[in-house]
This record gives sequence, structure tokens and C-alpha cells, in this order.
Amino acid sequence: MSIRTNYAHTLYASYLGYVTQAIVNNFAPLLFLTFQRQMGVPLEQITLLVSLNFAVQLMVDAVSTRLVDRLGYRFCAVAAHLLAAVGLAGLGVLPELLASPFTGLLISVVLYAIGGGLLEVLVSPIVEACPTEKKEAAMSLLHSFYCWGHVFVVLATTAFFAIFGVEKWPVMALVWAALPLCTAFYFSRVPINSLTETRGGMSLRALFKNKLFWVFALLMVCAGASEQGMSQWASAFAEAGLKVSKTVGDLAGPCLFAAMMGLSRVLYARFSERLPLGRAMGGCAVSCVTGYLLVTLAPSPLLSLAGCALVGFSVGIFWPGTFSLAAAGCRMGGTAMFALLALAGDLGCASGPAVVGLAANAAGGALRTGLLAAIGFPLLLLVGLWLWRGLRKRAALPGV
Repeated sequence: MSIRTNYAHTLYASYLGYVTQAIVNNFAPLLFLTFQRQMGVPLEQITLLVSLNFAVQLMVDAVSTRLVDRLGYRFCAVAAHLLAAVGLAGLGVLPELLASPFTGLLISVVLYAIGGGLLEVLVSPIVEACPTEKKEAAMSLLHSFYCWGHVFVVLATTAFFAIFGVEKWPVMALVWAALPLCTAFYFSRVPINSLTETRGGMSLRALFKNKLFWVFALLMVCAGASEQGMSQWASAFAEAGLKVSKTVGDLAGPCLFAAMMGLSRVLYARFSERLPLGRAMGGCAVSCVTGYLLVTLAPSPLLSLAGCALVGFSVGIFWPGTFSLAAAGCRMGGTAMFALLALAGDLGCASGPAVVGLAANAAGGALRTGLLAAIGFPLLLLVGLWLWRGLRKRAALPGV
């Protein structure tokens, strides 16, 4: 079957799209302490890099609610990958070319964040519009590739640093830029459906009047903040807070976190028919709270790392699970709904790491204190699930 008519290739391209998203979000955090040592970038400016990445993605989500349908999924998917490639390449080049290395970092982050924002809006509805069955399982499996991409980024980057030295990180940035460049070409060839063509779409006014939509938005904020509040600081926490080497810190922190998150999504994709999604998300929210408490209050480094792994496993189904709840509860939401939910998720992704960084800075650089401040997000997610159950029963919607 030709690549132009085979939707399996659409799924493969979408998987690579989430690997690109993983590179965009997780390569730079591996270098936070390196930026401090080599360029003299203070903690406050590093926090700004994290928040800027997700803030730009948030703005892209906001303007994409109708723009994507007008320009077309294919055009936007190709453009997103090209922008990600240019931004990642710039990360390795611009700090050396400009008088202010931090300015070079800012420009690069903005470029790849625009690409990342578009990917977040596009990839899930592209997969949702594919003629496949078991949508919840497909969505969970799709989002697992973000996690496997995260693991791949950490392992490959750590191996590169071990062989060539951390000071060669700009070369690794250029290497990572090659993947979105190739994926851009792949997306130019595969068949792509649009949700608005297959289901139609609600107006923004109708979405905003829908109480369920606002509950899903709350869940997305909490999902993004619970995940990235730990993920973005896991490497720095393991290296500085647990007093281990950078190699061990990267493997035991973000790599373990991402592997557990991916395992959670694959397991739910496998057993989704037996385990109701709402119940699974509620149980994971409770275990997420437990994980944050272990990370911040446990007396031994081993227990803290176990807590980090537990948080990774717990947050795994939050993001794809909310998309699946929304797709079932607001079937006519269309591209605009996915874009707005991605916006809410990115708001959480920006808020979570920022809360951790600011709380840690206020506590004299104590990352344990910063991470403890993020525990409110999974607690708020439990509140959101309680509201969802009430509205679902009131509207007599089928269980999920």
C-alpha cells in the first residue's frame, strides 16, 4: 500500500512528532547546570527559559484554534517540525555567535517552542481523525512516544557527553535538529484527515458555554503542572539535591521519570477496556501526591528517587486521559477544543516548573522545598475529576 494512502504511516509520523516534542521540552533541562557553569546563567534566568518555552507554546495554542483548520493539518505539521529543527540547531549555534549567550538561548527557545506548540495542537487530533478503533488506547499509546522520546533524549545525550564531554553539547543540539527535519518530510507524504471534516466542530462560544469543557481545561492545567513540575527539575534535583554525578543524575532523574511515564501509558493502552479511565486517573492522582511526598520528605536518596519514579508513573495517563475524556464528552469539539486544551496543558507546563523554581529560590535554592510546593496540582486534579463525574451524571453521558 502506498505511503500516501496508508494511515499506519500517519500514526508513525505522529509518533515521531511526539519524539520531536520530547526533544524540544527535555534536551535543554539536561543542561541547566551546564548553562550556569559555562555561561554564568543564574537560576532565575534558567527558570525563565523553562517558562518561556511553555508560554510560547501556550500562545501558539491560543492562536491555533482556527488557524490550523484554515492552513491545513499538513502545512502546519511540516512547518512545526521545520521550526523545531531550526530552534534546536540555533541552541547549539546562537549562544556562541551573539554577544549575550542568554539572548541566543532565548531566541532558540522561542523558535522551537513555536514548533512544539503547533505539534501539541496537531498530533492528537490527527490521530483522533484516523480511521482506527479503540481511540483511548490509541491516544495513550501515541502519548507514550513522548516518554520514549524523553528516555531516548536522556540516554543518547548522556552517552554523547560521556564519550565526548559535556562541553560538546552544541554538537548534540545539531544532532537532535536532524530528527524533526526528517519528520517534516515524512508528514509531507502521509494521508491526513481533519476532525472538522469527519465530525464538524463547535464554535468557540459554544465551547466556552460548556461546563464540561472548563473541567477538562482544569484537568489539563493540573496534568501539565504535575508532570513538568517534576520532569523539568529532575536532573538538577538528582545532581544537586541528591549529590550524585551528572550522568547518574540524568539517568536516575529524568530518564527514570520518563520511562515510568511511558510504561504507564503503554499499560493503559493494553488494559484500557478493563479499567475505566476516570477511575484510573483518580487512583493515579493519589499516587502522584504520594510520590511528591516521597521525593521531598524521604530521609534517603533511594526513597527520593523511588518517589520520582512513582510521580512519573502516576502522571502518565493524565494528559492523554484528559484528551480522551474530552473527545468522548465533547464529541463536536473539533480542532478548536484540542487547541484550547493544549493551551490549558501548556499553562500547566509553564506554571509547574515556575512554581518549583520560585519556591526553591525563595527557600535559598532548596529544590526539595520547591518540589513540595507542586503537590497542590495533583490534589486539584482530584477536585477536577470529582466535578467531571458530577457533570457527566447530570448530563447522562456514557461512562469512560
